[in-house]
Amino acid sequence: MAEFFKELNDELMDFIKDQKIFFTATAPKTGRINLSPKGMDSFRCVDLNTVAYLDLTGSGNETAAHIFDDGRLTLMFCSFSRKPLILRLSGKGRVVLPRHEDWANWHSHFNSMVGERQIIVLNIDMVQSACGYGVPVYDFVEERDLLTKWTEKRGEQGLKDYWLEHGQKSLDGLDTHLLED
Repeated sequence: MAEFFKELNDELMDFIKDQKIFFTATAPKTGRINLSPKGMDSFRCVDLNTVAYLDLTGSGNETAAHIFDDGRLTLMFCSFSRKPLILRLSGKGRVVLPRHEDWANWHSHFNSMVGERQIIVLNIDMVQSACGYGVPVYDFVEERDLLTKWTEKRGEQGLKDYWLEHGQKSLDGLDTHLLED
């Protein structure tokens, strides 16, 4: 039931655009695997072999640390509508930080959002679709505004202070390079 592709196509990119949630999976060379849900209009298909998402401040920064350590990244989209489908995009990830020279180019794909931390780019080397027959049907109600409110309340300096305390190392002690020069 699974199908494999070397790149995205229009039908798969349309499917991605319709999804309100996606999941990131990374792992360091040794240590814990990370799996995180993402949302909030933060994902873009750049071309048939490249996708990116605007990473917002969260409780940790495992994805960046794992990408710097190993590079592997898998993104999963899962339909919760009547038409089932699971889509996995795998390849090498890259972290683009606001201080990088190509930040403006990558950031131009997104609407600005409070709490922007970095952009995660995936160079796809495998696309896999699966049936999704066992995934339940859910109705989307609304986006949460809690992260936006939390970030706005902290302000710019409060956010940097939070990154100093919670965004520098992974659970396994790997560097995220978030605030390095």
